[in-house]
Amino acid sequence: MPNNRKILLVEDNSDDIELTLPAFKKNNIFNKTIVKHDEAETLEYFFGKDGIVNKQKNDMPIVILLDLKLPKINGIDVLKKLKADEITKLIPIVILTSSKEPADLLSCYKLGCNSYIRKPVDFSQFMDTVKQLGLYWLLINEGPNFI
Repeated sequence: MPNNRKILLVEDNSDDIELTLPAFKKNNIFNKTIVKHDEAETLEYFFGKDGIVNKQKNDMPIVILLDLKLPKINGIDVLKKLKADEITKLIPIVILTSSKEPADLLSCYKLGCNSYIRKPVDFSQFMDTVKQLGLYWLLINEGPNFI
């Protein structure tokens, strides 16, 4: 798969990070993956410490994989902030979470998420999910061209 575009993984659980990154490689997803561990790191990546949007087009990820259960504010608030900005609202955001709450699913779609996927607990199902994510979001989907 092409590796010239970045994937942003927003995940605070080190076990999930340690599963996801090797799963990308095993499924031939060689795009650079940037990992942010909480909402502050994620929002700083896009908006900087002074609240100014990072408009360097080559730094924009092709897709954001966003966990909902983050340490300080939840992923729904991160989603809301990213979708409210004129530049970042164009980036596809895939919610990748263990939450089975119908209210979370509904909130995420109302705020503009592009997909909502529950993390499988079974390793082989997780690997298959990552493969499908890669195939769709990196090869099949036509996203905004920031370059």
